[in-house]
Amino acid sequence: MRLRILALMVSALPMMAAAAAPVEDVNAGYGGSYPPSGYGTAGAEGAYAGGGVATPASGQAQLFMQLQQMQDEISRLRGMLEEQQNQIQQMKQENLDRYQDLDRRLSGGGAAGGAGAPVQNAPAAGAPNTAAGATAGAGAAQPPAASNEPADPAKEKLYYDAAFDLIRAKDFDKASQAFNAFLRKYPNSQYAGNAQYWLGEVNLAKGDLQGAGQAFAKVSQVYPNSPKVADSLYKLGDVERRLGNTDRARGIFQQVAAQYPGTSAAQLAQRDLKNLK
Repeated sequence: MRLRILALMVSALPMMAAAAAPVEDVNAGYGGSYPPSGYGTAGAEGAYAGGGVATPASGQAQLFMQLQQMQDEISRLRGMLEEQQNQIQQMKQENLDRYQDLDRRLSGGGAAGGAGAPVQNAPAAGAPNTAAGATAGAGAAQPPAASNEPADPAKEKLYYDAAFDLIRAKDFDKASQAFNAFLRKYPNSQYAGNAQYWLGEVNLAKGDLQGAGQAFAKVSQVYPNSPKVADSLYKLGDVERRLGNTDRARGIFQQVAAQYPGTSAAQLAQRDLKNLK
């Protein structure tokens, strides 16, 4: 009997040991909740401030200053972008004005207008020509070389009209080549002064201000009796204005207004004189 009781006690020992073992609460160290109350909050940062875990106030100030600098830089870049956009818009408007001006002149019958017509408002003998050499790099204009080919007005007009048609088609590169070829082939033609003028208009339409100024200046220098002198001088003054040569532009406009009164060129020159600063 005793042996049976002893055997029962031995077999029950593991069960008693398991029942006696305390159950450990993994959350007990945090008051029964996980994560602990206040973890990750300002209070917790304050609790760990002594250990250097929280972000120091000076670091936040540096971050704020960096953000402020970035905002200032963005504002500065935005201002530069707006300024560039204004400049681009101004350039587009100037180009549009050139094309519109060219179209007005084309629609006014410029192809043969004035070519071979009676000369009007030619410069008076000994009149000062402030446009001569006004454009930088223009140099002294050389008189046209004599052509070995006999004059043939009908053939010259066909050649001239073909070059002018290229302007109407707005093929300015080919028009420039055609007028240059015409002037080399027929330097003494009655259309030469007109061809020289339209060569300036083509260069102006292409945005070549230096080339346009040289072509316009050459009209009055080489073809002083051309009916295009007044227009070419006004356009030369306009080129000088665009190039920023205000004094030269003013002198040329004054010359046009004084020597060619009553012409559209003189009226435009007087208008631009009032707008010059």
